[in-house]
Amino acid sequence: MKIEALMTTDVVTVAPETSLRDVAALLNEKRISGVPVCDESGAVLGVISEADIIRKEQGFAPEVHGVGRWLVRLFDRELDKVEAHTAREAMTAPALLVRPFDTVAKAARLMVEHRINRLPVTVDGKLVGIVTRADLVRAFHRTDAEIADQIRDEVFVRALWLAPEALDLTVTDGVVTITGTVETESDARVVEHLVRAVPGVVQVSADLRARHSDRPERRSIFEFLPR
Repeated sequence: MKIEALMTTDVVTVAPETSLRDVAALLNEKRISGVPVCDESGAVLGVISEADIIRKEQGFAPEVHGVGRWLVRLFDRELDKVEAHTAREAMTAPALLVRPFDTVAKAARLMVEHRINRLPVTVDGKLVGIVTRADLVRAFHRTDAEIADQIRDEVFVRALWLAPEALDLTVTDGVVTITGTVETESDARVVEHLVRAVPGVVQVSADLRARHSDRPERRSIFEFLPR
């Protein structure tokens, strides 16, 4: 599944000079936890979240000056957020971005690895949507028929250039069973790998036969010894 199928296109954003007070009011009003910070052209400069504002509210800024202050800033990159007054000063930048045609699996991986809840979606650097963890969770709450349709379309047809009904496919409570014949053993492994990445798939049972073997032929070491 591609991100464009899940993303929200009507995105709430703030300008870099928006005050933190106004950002907090907007998050509360819209009941969201973060927003992209965009310039006038729609380019994403960063993302500001509740966590960035909470950092400001903690109000801890070491009372050090000169070289000591420089060292604190060097090792505590969050110090500037304590003293921030605008979205530009408090935002996390650069923002992690995804494209509409990136996979849902990629978005999930980025969110887990970087411990973030949202990803701006851009085309040529300009904001076109946003995808959140809640969107990804909804992607996994799908009917068996929806899962089967996606497997036939994205795996069978687009990835392997097969007819939608080329392989026998059943989906029951998210458990996918696939049987049939593919061209090579590599194709069989690719099918199982791609199906596992489809949102909503809980388990895959693949019994696929290959018409041709594409594994390297094993040769005896004795063939290479001098005669």
